[in-house]
Amino acid sequence: MASAGFLLSMIQSTVVPALPLMAAQLNTSPATVAWATTVVLLSASAMTPLMGRLGDVYGHKVAFVGVLTVTLAGSLLGALTHSVGLLILARALQGVSLGLFPLAMSVLHREMPSHRLAGSMAITASAMSVGGCLALVAGGLLTLNGADYRRIFWLSVVLCCLVLLLALRLPRRRGPGGRVDYAGAALLALGLSALLLPISQGERWGWASAPVPGLFGVAAFALCAFAWRQARSPHPLVAVGMLKNGPVLAANVAGFCVGLAMLVLYMGATYFVQAPTGSGYGFAADGLRTAFVYMLPGAIAAILAGPVLGSLVQRFGPKIVLVSGSLAGLGAMLMLTLRHDTTADVVIAIVIGDLAIAAAYASMPVLLVAHVRPEETGVANSINSITRTIGGAVGAAVVGALMVSDIKRVITGTGPIEVPAEGVYNEIFLLGAVFFVAAAAAAALVRTSPDRT
Repeated sequence: MASAGFLLSMIQSTVVPALPLMAAQLNTSPATVAWATTVVLLSASAMTPLMGRLGDVYGHKVAFVGVLTVTLAGSLLGALTHSVGLLILARALQGVSLGLFPLAMSVLHREMPSHRLAGSMAITASAMSVGGCLALVAGGLLTLNGADYRRIFWLSVVLCCLVLLLALRLPRRRGPGGRVDYAGAALLALGLSALLLPISQGERWGWASAPVPGLFGVAAFALCAFAWRQARSPHPLVAVGMLKNGPVLAANVAGFCVGLAMLVLYMGATYFVQAPTGSGYGFAADGLRTAFVYMLPGAIAAILAGPVLGSLVQRFGPKIVLVSGSLAGLGAMLMLTLRHDTTADVVIAIVIGDLAIAAAYASMPVLLVAHVRPEETGVANSINSITRTIGGAVGAAVVGALMVSDIKRVITGTGPIEVPAEGVYNEIFLLGAVFFVAAAAAAALVRTSPDRT
């Protein structure tokens, strides 16, 4: 299950450093190839709750292997195609992999003994943050010196095969049965796609352009229709009433905030360290230096911290770990805001931020499981995955908007270029600090009795 969490994070983020190279090698525009990341969000948000329900109905091993098979097909298509349209289709198929996380939580809940459950869930969840960190490093390394971007997809093929071999060893257990609400799944897919599309593309389209408010209107209608249908369905795809459960609502608010803060940290730090020195800040780092000097130490720290975080969740409970991790994230963002003059300052702040994200990811599934019925484990984690995805999309959109809010021109060896003013980065990092505080506040409001823990 931990390897599945690592895989889905790698698939989601590995292409990010290679987007400009992909546009050049496919002879297309950066705006077109950016759909390689947008379509993953759309596919994941639509398919994640459906995968959780299919696991409940037909058995988690069947659904798990099915998701991995679709992901493998998308990875192979991306590795073999030379068409930008087929590349986007390949990424849509890969996006289904985000449904592995709620399935993994359900498998652990069913298979692990109670005294090892919290630690196992924490390690599996923290593997996601490790994969996200290493994905940026792997993407930069595989495309070094203009190498073929398809190496990234071949890496995904290898990882998919390895995880698939592990999944085939899972015990086959029949699900409790029931029906799958495919019409509800279609409404949810429409609503979430219409919500995420303008959030992720609004900066390119223009926030005042007609498609943006139109899509937000479609999203509101579809999601309201979905909620109405689920409230009256004997076999709901998502138990909307679950959000009335205070701890579940708090975990999802924290998930949204941490997802947003994570994108703010990674995008803000990446752009900051790559800024030319003539701008008065930044370190003129290229892609490889950004990956190895600035991002890799945090990834290594998160890897080493995974088992430790599992033990801490087991010993002190998920609430304390989530609050502590969020406050550590606050410290990382404040450090980036106030002290970013040297490489050491930035690296230390990113390491602390990566540990904070790993702690949050390790604790949220355990917090959810402590407050839902066993058969609701997959659905609860599906909702949490969606809220984190939406938070990340909002974070990326906000960073993009802030980056163009205050531009100045600097002279470099290649001529004048436009870069954000240093104050823009302070605003970006302070925004991350605010959302880490919000995550800590949401977790602190959870009342967890000793027997629940």
